[in-house]
Amino acid sequence: MAIVELLNQDMKQAMKDKDKVTLGVIRMVKASMQNEAIKLQKDTLSEEQELNVLAKELKQRKDSLHEFKEAEREDLVSKLEDEINIIQAYMPEQLSDEELEEIVVQTIEEVQAQSKKDMGKVMSALMPKVKGKAEGSRVNQLVQKNLS
Repeated sequence: MAIVELLNQDMKQAMKDKDKVTLGVIRMVKASMQNEAIKLQKDTLSEEQELNVLAKELKQRKDSLHEFKEAEREDLVSKLEDEINIIQAYMPEQLSDEELEEIVVQTIEEVQAQSKKDMGKVMSALMPKVKGKAEGSRVNQLVQKNLS
């Protein structure tokens, strides 16, 4: 089932349940997807494009979460954590550290990377494999660790 269809179902359920937080998050995500479709001049987005929008929304909230924690705004921190949990429910299951490490090592061997100079080659070959399943910063750290 497409992510948009799932969002529509969950939006109806959130309305029935009077769950304002979930409803608000779903509406924001749907608006972002609609904006992306307009930007790309398409009627509907592919699943990969939908995942890109979800990942972008998730990243924005995680960045804000970090800022709010530094500013000690616990009221906003808990709200954002709820939003992050709601969005993560629509993302594919994240790779474990072991699975990700295995993919990183395999990709390094595929592109025959020798040193950190080859980081760009490794990352460009690796990111499509783990799109939506692992955060870029996590991938970057593992690549650096395995190239040193």
